[in-house]
Amino acid sequence: MSQPARRPPSSTDVARLAGVSQKTVSRVLNGEPYVSEEVRERVLAAARELGYRRNTAARALHLGRFHRIGVAALGSSLYGPSSLLVALERAARELGYALTVVNTLEGEDDAIMSAVESLLGQGVDGIVVSDPIDEGPGGALRIDRDVPVLSFRPIPGLDGPRVVVAGASGMDAGRQATEHLLGLGHATVWHVAGPWRWWAARDRARGWRAALAAAGAPEPPLLEGDWSPASGYAAGRILAADPEVTAVFVANDDMAIGVLRALAEAGRAVPGEVSVVGMDDIPPAAYLCPPLTTVRQDFEAVARHGLALLVEQIERAPGPLAHDDLTARLMVRQSAAPPPGAEQRKEDLCRECSSVPPTIPSTTPPSC
Repeated sequence: MSQPARRPPSSTDVARLAGVSQKTVSRVLNGEPYVSEEVRERVLAAARELGYRRNTAARALHLGRFHRIGVAALGSSLYGPSSLLVALERAARELGYALTVVNTLEGEDDAIMSAVESLLGQGVDGIVVSDPIDEGPGGALRIDRDVPVLSFRPIPGLDGPRVVVAGASGMDAGRQATEHLLGLGHATVWHVAGPWRWWAARDRARGWRAALAAAGAPEPPLLEGDWSPASGYAAGRILAADPEVTAVFVANDDMAIGVLRALAEAGRAVPGEVSVVGMDDIPPAAYLCPPLTTVRQDFEAVARHGLALLVEQIERAPGPLAHDDLTARLMVRQSAAPPPGAEQRKEDLCRECSSVPPTIPSTTPPSC
């Protein structure tokens, strides 16, 4: 004779075991204030002991919310997008939300809008548009629903009643990398960009151009890769053949690895003849030969800050905002140095300074 199915534990059972009211259980599980830490821990311990799981469908009907955030992502295995996605899941969990991801395919018509519609159909309280690409003239994203949408960069064509933009600036990162190389004394900086359909690639190139323009440095032709080491290697072979190239900013570390390989094969020493700066600070970057100077993005901070703003929009109440520093950080290592001959020029300048007759009055000591 089969045993009758055991009834799953309810919030009433949790309240009875914890010795509190059902309303208190509801407050604890919904993350509401005005509950002491001791009571909160008692309720959570009782829920764990009983194996209680909230009925999310009933809760959504009651609250008008699903406590779920949707992410429209490219489904890329690249370091930047995948790191951001992991950081988003962790930040959402800390805020009491689950994450649903719909991956788009690069080159698919209206891919982002299709992903957004799919997420809305599944029931989400807010949407994150992650790593968007330019879908062409017909790729405008008009979201008419009263659902907040978070983007980590301004996206031309993204429009809706509750659009939130928050994140680190790719333009700032490109400017930092280029300014570092110019500050070492290079006359100009070449650039290996990411695929031009990616808004992130355009942002980094804009930062590169802005830094060159501010320094009055000439702008060399831009080379376009596809984020892969193979495309960086192809660009690196072109750069290695040009003796005028002394400094290169590469839009991600994977392509920078390819550039380093091409330069080594061509006998162009790094950083003796050519300096290289990447972006992302992937885990192997510090262990390359030479260790790669690169620009690090704090994906954890970006995810926390963006989701705090999104949840504030969802709950229509100011929350404890994450005041993280979202500025990209230059990680200075050994792949960038002054251009060839710079040390000799400095020595020549010092010799000139030391040869100045002492009878010439001077109130300023020689810079060398």
